[in-house]
This record gives sequence, structure tokens and C-alpha cells, in this order.
Amino acid sequence: MADIKYYDVILKPVVTEKSMNAMGEKKYTFLVHPEANKSMIKEAVEKMFEGTKVASVNTMNCEGKNKRRGMTVGKTAKSKKAIVKLTDDSKDIEIFSGL
Repeated sequence: MADIKYYDVILKPVVTEKSMNAMGEKKYTFLVHPEANKSMIKEAVEKMFEGTKVASVNTMNCEGKNKRRGMTVGKTAKSKKAIVKLTDDSKDIEIFSGL
């Protein structure tokens, strides 16, 4: 496995209606590096966002979709998502506050 630093673990936040509704329960959704594990994701969130404490991390691997363009068949890239639940006394994550 490659040497992944904490700032390479979180790629971008996922902004969907379902993930916005989960923010009321202090659950935040991110696209993460495909080789990152739960402990790496927890460490990255706590280091990147000051004052946050992670209670749990749930991950899911999303396979690429089959796509066609005429006779040519291919697949889109696979990805990995993480749903991070913060503790009750933790601060909110600022990047989601303006949405």
C-alpha cells in the first residue's frame, strides 16, 4: 500500500440531498482515497478540521458504472465514500456551514 498522508485521504465532500439531511445528525459524507482505511479517515478529519472528534466512520466502495458510446464499451472509475459521525460535543465542519 502506498504511503498516504492525512491531507491526501479526503478528496472532496459529497453534496447531495441525502448527505445534507444527515448533517442534522452530525454525519458528514466525503469521497476518500480508495486505499484509505477507517483509522486513516478518522485521523484525517480530526487533523484537517480543528475541534472535531470522530465517533465512528462507515465506508463503502462504489464500483464503476458500465458505459457505452456506440460499439465501444467501458467502465467509469471506481470510488470510495466515507460517512463520518462526530460526537455530540464536537464542533461542526465549516465547509458545510454555508450550504
